[in-house]
Amino acid sequence: MGYDNFNPYYDPRLKRARAAVLAKLGISVMEGDLRDQQRLTEAVEHHQATHFLHLAAQAGVRHSLSHPHTYLQSNIEGFLNVLEICRRFPSMPLVYASSSSVYGSNRETPFSIRDRTDHPTSFYGVTKKTNEMMAQVYHDLFGISVTGLRFFTVYGPWGRPDMAYFYFAHAISEGRPIELFNHGRMERDFTHIQDIVSGTAAAVDHSYPHAIFNLGHHRPETLLDLIALLERELGLKAQKIFSPMQLGDMLTTHADIKESITQLGFIPKVSLEEGIKDFVKWYKEDYARIGDIALF
Repeated sequence: MGYDNFNPYYDPRLKRARAAVLAKLGISVMEGDLRDQQRLTEAVEHHQATHFLHLAAQAGVRHSLSHPHTYLQSNIEGFLNVLEICRRFPSMPLVYASSSSVYGSNRETPFSIRDRTDHPTSFYGVTKKTNEMMAQVYHDLFGISVTGLRFFTVYGPWGRPDMAYFYFAHAISEGRPIELFNHGRMERDFTHIQDIVSGTAAAVDHSYPHAIFNLGHHRPETLLDLIALLERELGLKAQKIFSPMQLGDMLTTHADIKESITQLGFIPKVSLEEGIKDFVKWYKEDYARIGDIALF
């Protein structure tokens, strides 16, 4: 069973189209908010859940600069409700989504799970670091099994339209200019959704008492390389506007995945070239069928 509030951060029609795909696979998605603890508890009880996979959050680094209260409510209050449910059902292990944003101003690369993470550069990063600390405390106090996954720039079909790769593809397709912060000199450890699913499933299967893992491709790519691949697959040239660094952004992300390899058997397989080809195929064929969805 899935659980989603279908909030309007980006067009809910895309979210409901995802839910329709899941329904065809026999996975129903119940509509509800993590902040409604009673409804969430009833859903866990009714479906006799054996594992809790928590991937919900108010996402977006830049959006957190202007809407911090939303992040506090969804990412911290909502996560507290999740932990309280796991406290009530201590045999039910929790796997939850953290983020590479916790590394913040860290200049040592690749980012290791042993690095300090006490200087996030965005309020979004603060909420994800807070989640990790909350999970640690609930494990220590109540013995619940908690595994945090620090995702690194997830991309692919059915992704979020506010992510750079998706937004750029849409703008290029419509002949609109794209804005490149730090004059395009940004690097991201782009990780295809297939690899993220494999790593997440492995974390659920292992259900360690307490662990944190990096799930990244372990190979940073520049925004300019990303755009070149989009241009090739779309068959169009991008109109580029080069701008200074944006508040809250990280210059680079790069995952050290040694622990993920040894303890989860996590080996990322999809290159950025293959992944962008996969995304653009979906964008041209399936996304076009969803309808006139407003992008972020």
